[in-house]
Amino acid sequence: MVSKTMVDILNTEYGNDSIEDILRKIAVRFQGKIVFTSSLGYEDQVITDIIFRNDIPIRVITLDTGRMFEETYKVFNSTLERYAKEIVPYFPDYKDVEKLLKEKGPVSFYESIENRKECCYIRKVKPLQRALKGMECWVTGLRASQSSGRSVLKTVEWDSGYQLVKCNPLINWSLEEVKEYIKENNVPYNPLHDKGFVSIGCEPCTRAIRAGEDFRAGRWWWENKSGKECGLHTHK
Repeated sequence: MVSKTMVDILNTEYGNDSIEDILRKIAVRFQGKIVFTSSLGYEDQVITDIIFRNDIPIRVITLDTGRMFEETYKVFNSTLERYAKEIVPYFPDYKDVEKLLKEKGPVSFYESIENRKECCYIRKVKPLQRALKGMECWVTGLRASQSSGRSVLKTVEWDSGYQLVKCNPLINWSLEEVKEYIKENNVPYNPLHDKGFVSIGCEPCTRAIRAGEDFRAGRWWWENKSGKECGLHTHK
């Protein structure tokens, strides 16, 4: 049975392994109960490439909020064409979305942090909960340098909210290493990355960052003290 005590053991086992080896080993350990959630951004495309090219048995899914950039849908399609593998989309419950728009309108997320987090919860967190149901391991594309809150993460973590093991194989990679992998392996990627978009989410909530700005500055830029998280990796 999956438990918190496994985390230290797995971190020791995977300490010097390559990303491919980490994914192979963790896929074997959690056979049939492991899922990778892809945002179709730089980091996640690296992991998708490694999983698909090496036929590693990890289910790949993506959360389609209904508010994604056109470019994101195009890289989704180009990834399907490139690898001829399945990426399972998870949508928000249409009743939740209808209720939100009826009661608060289509852009309530600009009005307050609470409203924005409500939208994220409906469009991202609840679909993720469905995707993780019955799973014992969740693979992510998190990197330590993406935000201060992620700087303390390890390759393997215990997610107390979902009560499962979370594997972050790229945690120690730099953005430059990610870009180099994408280039060397000709991996499909979102062209918005070439326009200053480093972290790409929903279209109304994402902008390019300016020189000198923090990595997460392009997400929910109108908020000052929200922590710049949507709730997928935080539990309150």
